[in-house]
Amino acid sequence: MKICIILGTRPEIIKLSPLIQLLKKAKMNFFIIHTNQHKIYSMERQFFKDFKIKPDYILSTNKDFLSESINQILKISTKEKPDYIINQGDTYSVLASSIAFKNIEKNKCKLVRLEAGLRSYDRSMPEEINRIIADHYGDILLTPTKISEKNLMRENIKKSKIYVVGNTISDAIKVNKTKINSKILGKYKLKKKKFYLLTLHRPDMVDKKKNIIKILNFFSTLLKKENIEMIFPIHPRTKNNLKNFSFKNLNKIKIINPCNYFDFLSLQKNAKLVFTDSGGIQEESCILKTPCITIRKNTERPETLKVKSNILSGYSLNKIKIAIKKSNTTRVNWRNPYGFNVSNKILKILKNDFLKNEKI
Repeated sequence: MKICIILGTRPEIIKLSPLIQLLKKAKMNFFIIHTNQHKIYSMERQFFKDFKIKPDYILSTNKDFLSESINQILKISTKEKPDYIINQGDTYSVLASSIAFKNIEKNKCKLVRLEAGLRSYDRSMPEEINRIIADHYGDILLTPTKISEKNLMRENIKKSKIYVVGNTISDAIKVNKTKINSKILGKYKLKKKKFYLLTLHRPDMVDKKKNIIKILNFFSTLLKKENIEMIFPIHPRTKNNLKNFSFKNLNKIKIINPCNYFDFLSLQKNAKLVFTDSGGIQEESCILKTPCITIRKNTERPETLKVKSNILSGYSLNKIKIAIKKSNTTRVNWRNPYGFNVSNKILKILKNDFLKNEKI
């Protein structure tokens, strides 16, 4: 059995790392393709180092990331002849690898979708389109929860293709738990549960001057009133936009450069509240038992809303105020909806499927 793992962004590196380490331990035959989606390998290099991952292939694309990636993945896959291609999530790397898979000369190769079935039901988001296309191309669909399974079945995908396994982010946090207690709190003079954590990176938020300025002005006033600090690991896109918008009213908002994964987990674990427009951070905050407020109109992680670790506020300042008040009184005894030992379940499914095919 030969496995191809395709990744291209930092969240994909994080979520695929437990499975990669398990494949190494089990001495499985696999190779890794890094699509280099952001075209800045230095951004991912530290993550590969932290998780002890070495890509076998690093793609090089120019203007047209999608078509060039498809062609290169197709070329590598034709040469390597994997039995399974695994991709995770909803990025353009996922879309490229899924389309490439459909163009591989039909052999025994199967597309395995990790984190299948997530739906925000907002088709204005490119990620939503990527998810739908990739899931419908998939042969083995690994969903994090029953909610995701129902989403796929609603789209007439056969139940025989779907396996509810949980989310590998649970494995990633568990494996790296001892590394969470980093020195970052001391570095920025932060006290446990005495600061807010903010992340913003989505185009709908940070590319629109009205939205980002309104939110940051709101937090500047709130922090002064509550006498609490906020730390803001800033995404390069957000940083560039704020510079172009000439925004300086930050008061107690402490902007820092993006930090490594273990430092960021430490900030999440020790924050009083997390404010984000990210998908993965909703999951991590849930697992780390830190209340989260998602500044978006929708979410593809409804499990976090169901267990009450997360509140969806949209861009309404009044709704954010209500969410803060509610979160500050929330008991952090919710269950983790994303399971445990997820990577082991995935490997077992692949082994069983491979054996079944060998007998045919």
